Amino acid sequence: MNQFIDGFKKFADFSSRARRKDYWMFYLFYFITYVVLALVDMMLGSIILTSVFALLTLIPGISLGVRRLHDTGRSGWWMLLFLVPLIGALVLLVFFCFDSQGDNEYGPNPKAATAA
Repeated sequence: MNQFIDGFKKFADFSSRARRKDYWMFYLFYFITYVVLALVDMMLGSIILTSVFALLTLIPGISLGVRRLHDTGRSGWWMLLFLVPLIGALVLLVFFCFDSQGDNEYGPNPKAATAA
């Protein structure tokens, strides 16, 4: 839950780094919340709740993806691969699974900062 809230706190930060755990926990909580809202929407016969939730989490999700790419030493522009059907998402999935590198041009290693 803390990673989900941190994602919203840092929604405008496209320049630092995010750990693997932060990225995947954010999307785990996103997925669970989306499924619950979809079930409620289905019972109500609408799509309002899931639509509003998806719009509210769009920018924080993109920001977190950019920061995750920075953690692996890649530019945030790699997020544009999502525009390539199927293959782009698979390539980004592999990139998001890579481990943190040491200090790079995007800042110090966040994994080392939490271990200290």
